[in-house]
Order: sequence, then structure tokens, then C-alpha cells
Amino acid sequence: MNPPRSLANAEAAALDDQAVSALQQGRPQEAQALWRRVLAVDPQHLRALNMTAQMSFQQGDFAGARQAFERVAAVDGKDPRQWINLSFACQRLGDDAAEEAALFKALSLDPSDLLALLQRGRLFERQGRHSEAAGAYGAAAMVAPPLDRLTPELRPLLTHALQFRAGHQRAMEEFLHQHLAPALQDCAGADLERFQLSLDILTGRKQRVESRPSHYFYPRLEPVEFFDRRLFPWLDAFEAATGSIRDEFLAVLASEDGFTPYITYSQDQPLNQWAELNNSPRWSVLHLVKAGAVVDANAARCPQTMALWSEHVPAPEQPGRTPVAMFSLLQPRTHIPAHTGASNVRLLAHVPLIVPAGCRFRVGNTVREWVPGQAWAFDDTVEHEAWNDSDKLRVIMIFDHWHPALSLEERRMITALNQALDAFGGAAVPDYGG
Repeated sequence: MNPPRSLANAEAAALDDQAVSALQQGRPQEAQALWRRVLAVDPQHLRALNMTAQMSFQQGDFAGARQAFERVAAVDGKDPRQWINLSFACQRLGDDAAEEAALFKALSLDPSDLLALLQRGRLFERQGRHSEAAGAYGAAAMVAPPLDRLTPELRPLLTHALQFRAGHQRAMEEFLHQHLAPALQDCAGADLERFQLSLDILTGRKQRVESRPSHYFYPRLEPVEFFDRRLFPWLDAFEAATGSIRDEFLAVLASEDGFTPYITYSQDQPLNQWAELNNSPRWSVLHLVKAGAVVDANAARCPQTMALWSEHVPAPEQPGRTPVAMFSLLQPRTHIPAHTGASNVRLLAHVPLIVPAGCRFRVGNTVREWVPGQAWAFDDTVEHEAWNDSDKLRVIMIFDHWHPALSLEERRMITALNQALDAFGGAAVPDYGG
């Protein structure tokens, strides 16, 4: 006759306490025997099942460990680690199908479990399923923290995963290059820039360019890194007047008046990537037009520059937000970290004025060097960053302008939308600068 359930539970709890104590005191064999007695009383006792399974695994009894881990999963099965433990036992027994099924269960519970993804990659790699292994390792790389933040046990696993994935990408790239060579030869002379970019994205050499505005997104505007210069013939006037614009800037610079740090977050706001440059003169600006209003004191000292701006620029009318125009100063050995702008309805123009060697600018996958007198327009809602690796000051003029794909009616409605947001009173006014 079996004892009442309450008595069985009490006995199992007492034996479990004794087993934990024995393990803590360095008597693992005694602890294992006690947990087996727990299971004789309560076959579904999770800790007893887990501990006997782990001890069996450590002792090389992989069949016993598998049986116990299967019982754990049957009793509970809500923790991915229960299924991962089972997968390890199945791996040691050479049962690939059971190992894969256990990992499927683990990842069904948590698709971002790093260890399960790494183990799935190792399984596929052992089986010669290299593309699937690279996929699993790629997923692991996406969810993994930096290597220096990983536990010592996981660090070599992720390192191997990254190396395998990189090697697979190289192998695929080489194979595709050879396989596509005849077709490319047949298309010699054709404009295949977009196809080549698609190939670079497929093989991981480049990333897909996306518009990620921080505040207002306008759909169906294609994200472009650097726009075709021919779309903006009015930039010719700025390029021709580069010397005059630079002279006006230098006169203001000599007065050392009006320049402010570009990044000016208050102490109660998260700084993220801006911590190093916040309230720092290493990246400073002289605002000519800020948040839609001319800064009279600064604009008065740059009359030729302002005349050019007023006459030629299709300035985006978003009162309280745009237009903006400024001189941007980047000190030696300074990096502007990757970031995105506020809205894709307007682009930014750069007119380089003072550019020492060693200054670079990246938008998406494309890196360019500024050349004085050569302007460009780019979509700042595509991730971008800048470097001044020289020992001298870098200066460019920056201003925004309407996206050329927007009709006059769309521009009018966007202006009206911003006026409505202001009238509502609850919409935060974003920083629409460069």
C-alpha cells in the first residue's frame, strides 16, 4: 500500500534537502544516491531528475543521462535548457535526429537562445550541411553580445561560429564569381551596378541600405546614399562661390563668436553614442538657419553665403524644425559616430570648405572623401558617420533641402502636417540638423 501523497511529498522534500547538503559538503555520490531515493518516492521531482541526469552525464553514463533528461522534459519542458541538456546527451550517443529534435524544441521556446543556436550550427557542420550551419551561426552572431562579455565557455564556440560563417561566405562568393563569369561576359558593357550591389549584399560584403528616420518617415521614397549630382543643378552656384563662402567663414572664425557644440543633450537624457561629443567643442557649428528661423547675428556676418542660400536652395518648410543651414567644424582626431537623421522628406547638402587629408564620410555602404568645391546631396536617414583623422580642422557648410521626388502638393501637405503637429501641442520637436 502506497503512503498518502502528502507523506510522500514530505519524505521527498526531506531527502532532497539531505542531497543538497551532501553535494555542498563535497559528497556527490551520497547526493546522487539520495536523489535516486527521492525519485523512488516522487518520480516527477524536477531537481532530482535534473541532478541525477547531470551526474550521469558527468560520469559518462550518457544513456542514463538521456533517459533522465527525457523525463525532465516530459514532466516540465518549459525551459529551453532542459531540451539543450537532452541534446548534449543525444549528441554523445551519436543520435543526430534526436539531437536535432531536442534543439528544435529548445529554439521553439526561445528562438534567440545563443547556446541552442551554436549547438544547432555544430550539428549541421558535423553533418556537412554547411549552408544550414552558416545560417545557424549567423543567427547566433545576431543575438550574441560582444565576445568580451561572453562566458569563457561560450567564447570559443562563438569565435568558431564567426570564423566558419566568414569562411562559408568567402566560399560562396568565389563559387558565384566563377559560375556567373560567362553570364557577365555576355553582358559586358551593360550597367550592372545594381546587380553587383545585390550580390555584395547577398554575400555579406555590404549591408542593405535602409531609411531609418528618427521621427517622420515618408513611404515610397527610395533610400539613396549619395544622390546623382545632376538632380541638383543649383549646387553649381555654391561650388562656384566656395572661395567666398570660405572667406566669410574664416572672418567669423577669427572672431571666435557664435560657435556652439553641435550635440547638446541635457544630463537627464540618455546619451548613447553621443556621450563623448555631448557639449564638446570637438564637433561645433555656427548656425545660420536653425529650426526654420534665420539666426540673425550669425547670418549678418555671412551676407554672400546667405544670399546664395536664399536664392537657390529649395528649403523644406517645416516651421520649428526646418530649414537648417550651418558651418560644421570637426576638430582633429575626432569621429562622429554612426547615426540617422529625423526625416526622409529632406536631404542634406555638403559644401566642403576646408578639408585636410584624412577626412572621410560614410553613408550606408559608401565611403567618400570631401573635396573643397565639390558638393553632394545625401539621405541622412541612412546610417552615416564622419572621421577627421588629420591634425587640422575640417569645415563644411551643411544645409537641408526638399527630397526631389516629392511633388509640390506633397511638400505643401508636409508643411501643413508640421503646422498641425505644432497646433496640437503634444508633438516633440526633433533635432533636424546634420
